[in-house]
Amino acid sequence: MNIDTALEKIYSLKQFHIKLGLDNITNLLNHINNPQKELKIIHVAGSNGKGSTASFLSSILQECGYKVGLYTSPHFVKFNERIRINGLEIDDSSIIDFLEENKKYIGKKKPTFFEIATALAYNYFNENNIDFAIMETGLGGRLDATNTITPIASVITSISLEHSRILGDTLEKIAYEKGGIIKKNTPVFVGKVPIEAEKVFLEITKEKNCKLHNIKNYIEEFQNHIILKGDKTNYNLYSSGLEGKHQLHNATLAILVLQKTLNINDDKIIFRGLNNVVKNTNLHGRYERFNDSPTVIFDAAHNLEGINVFLSQFEKEASKYNKTILIYGAMQDKNNSNMLKLLNKHFDKIFLTSTNYERAATVSELKKIAKLSNIEVEELKQTNIYISNFIKQKSNDCLTVLGSIYLLGEIKKELSQ
Repeated sequence: MNIDTALEKIYSLKQFHIKLGLDNITNLLNHINNPQKELKIIHVAGSNGKGSTASFLSSILQECGYKVGLYTSPHFVKFNERIRINGLEIDDSSIIDFLEENKKYIGKKKPTFFEIATALAYNYFNENNIDFAIMETGLGGRLDATNTITPIASVITSISLEHSRILGDTLEKIAYEKGGIIKKNTPVFVGKVPIEAEKVFLEITKEKNCKLHNIKNYIEEFQNHIILKGDKTNYNLYSSGLEGKHQLHNATLAILVLQKTLNINDDKIIFRGLNNVVKNTNLHGRYERFNDSPTVIFDAAHNLEGINVFLSQFEKEASKYNKTILIYGAMQDKNNSNMLKLLNKHFDKIFLTSTNYERAATVSELKKIAKLSNIEVEELKQTNIYISNFIKQKSNDCLTVLGSIYLLGEIKKELSQ
C-alpha cells in the first residue's frame, strides 16, 4: 500500500455527512488498546479561534523544551498536516502502517474518516512518547470523536451560531454541545463568549465540580493591546505572532491555560512561543499574507463571527489599496447571505467559486443568494490561474480569498503544483 492508496481508502469513509456519536470511536480505540489513556492532553473546542489557540499552546510548550503533539482539522494541502509533533507532520509510513495493521477492523466496522484520523493521532503521539498533546475538536464537542479522553484542561475559545442543523439553533444549545468536552474535576478555560454561553458553562462546571476560568476576569482591554493579569507578573500583549487583535485574545487564553494548569510563568519563554507560533506549528490561513506586492491575503474565516473578525483587521489597511478584490467560496450550511452582505461593503469586486468538497455551496447557489441582496458577483472558474496572473501584475490592488478552509487548501494545492 502506498500513501495515495492509503489516503484514498480513508477519504472514502467521509460518508458525505458528519456522523456524531462516540460508540464507533470508543470501539476503535479499544481495538488499538486505548493509546489516548497514556497521554497528557489539553482539549480545545470553539466556534472560532480553536486552531490558533491550540497552536499557541503547542508553540509555548515547545519553547519550554517539551515534545508536543498537535492535532487539528481540516488540513489545507495534505492529510499529514492534521497530525504534527513539534511542527513536523506525521510521515507517510506511519499512516500506511496504521491502516495496514487495522485494515480488517476498518473494513468490517467502517469507522468514519475523522474517527480514523483521531485514532491515528492518539496512536502516533503515544508511540512517539510525547510530553503533551493538544487536541482540537472537529465539530461541536459532546459527540465529537476527540471527546474520548480525560484531559488535563478543557478550553472553549468562542461560541457563535454555526452548524445549526447539527449543533442547535441557539447559542445555549451550541454552548451545551461545545461544553460537552468539560470533564469532572478538570479545569475549564473559556474565551470571550456571549452571556448565554457563560450561563451554560457555569451550570456544567458546577455539576462536574470544575474550576471555571473565564478570560474576561483576567484581562484588561485597550485599543491596541491587552493586559493579562498573571499569577506572578502581568503580560502586555501588543502582538502575538499572528495578525489581528482577536489573536491577542487567543494568545492570552493560551497563556492563562498554561499558567493555571502547568505553572508556566517565564515571560521570555511565553513571548517566544507566541512570536514563533507559525514557525513552530506551521500554521496556515490566519490572515496569512500569501504575497506582499501585490497583496494577497488568505483567511480561514468561514462563519459570521469569523468574517467580522477578519474585517476588523482588514479595515485597518483597505484604504491604502487602489482596488480590493474578493474570491469567496463557502459551505452550504453557513450564513452566506449575511456574510456576503458584510463583505460587499468592503470589496470593490466579488468573485464566487466553489470546491470539490461535498458540503460546499455551488456557485449557482451563491449567485442566487447574492442576487436576493442585490450584490454584484461574478463566477471565477480558474482561481489558481487568476491568482497567479494577479501576482504577476505588481499592482497596488489587494486580493483576498476566504469563506472556507477547504477553499484555501484547494487553491494552495493548485498553486504549489
